[in-house]
Amino acid sequence: MASFSFLNLVRKSGFSVSVILLMLISVASNAQNNILVFQSDFGLKDGAVSAMKGVAMGVSSDLKLFDVTHEIPAYNIWEASYRLVQTAPYWPVGTVFVSVCDPGVGTQRKSVVLLTKSGHYFVTPDNGTLTLVAEQMGIQEVREIDEVKNRRKNSNESYTFHGRDVYAFTAARLASKTITYDQVGPKLPNQIVSIPYTKPSFKNGKVEGTIPILDIQYGNVWTDIDKKLFNQLGIKIGEDIKVEVFNGDKKIYGGTVKYVNTFGEVSEGSDVGYFNSLLNFSLGINMASFSEKYSVFSGNTWSIILSK
Repeated sequence: MASFSFLNLVRKSGFSVSVILLMLISVASNAQNNILVFQSDFGLKDGAVSAMKGVAMGVSSDLKLFDVTHEIPAYNIWEASYRLVQTAPYWPVGTVFVSVCDPGVGTQRKSVVLLTKSGHYFVTPDNGTLTLVAEQMGIQEVREIDEVKNRRKNSNESYTFHGRDVYAFTAARLASKTITYDQVGPKLPNQIVSIPYTKPSFKNGKVEGTIPILDIQYGNVWTDIDKKLFNQLGIKIGEDIKVEVFNGDKKIYGGTVKYVNTFGEVSEGSDVGYFNSLLNFSLGINMASFSEKYSVFSGNTWSIILSK
């Protein structure tokens, strides 16, 4: 009987058997996998993160709960966007992420779930948080959360903790397959609120890029300049790189660093240029903080110019 139904599906669709099978495999590959990963700007000083996880476990105790970070600087939507794209590609297809950096909580900004072309789900306010995952992982579909159906019971009078009442609850229902993606809410156009930033480029013998984030623990400065773009400078390992850093129109740093593979190639306290774990050009100091020493920070207003 199943075979008969499948053959009928093939005949009615007009697609070949191989195309139908690929479509079915694609749907299966996007299936939720009981993994739920949290991110926020809440910090861990109070019970906010624990409350979100408690709501999730109340939906299903079979969920596996993990964290990206809860140390996003308060209200820093750009950094929330970066930490997601730094992390998400390494998680299995079907993983559901909750990201709550929501200075507009309770306002008219939409609450959405993005399904990327890679098969990952992101539950978050549509306030710019999805900028980089949408760009780098692709938009398969966007749905607005129907808060009539997908909101924690008896929470309608709470206006300032959607992370607990809407996002954690909806994400847990989705990750545990309590609901399907279609049941999240109405489908939206395949677009999201995006934070503007300048894309890296090579021109006039120089590479220009931005400084989206810091390697906070060590004070290293991470750019969005990849190796392919950098290599157009023709600079080889062991040679010097001229570096200029700006915040808006203001020049913050100008100097020369040595291009190395790893910090151990220079003496302690030496400035270096290297490629980080994401294979983007970065600035650092062996056993010290480049950011702290030179007052170089990050965000979509920070830019960098490299030359030979």
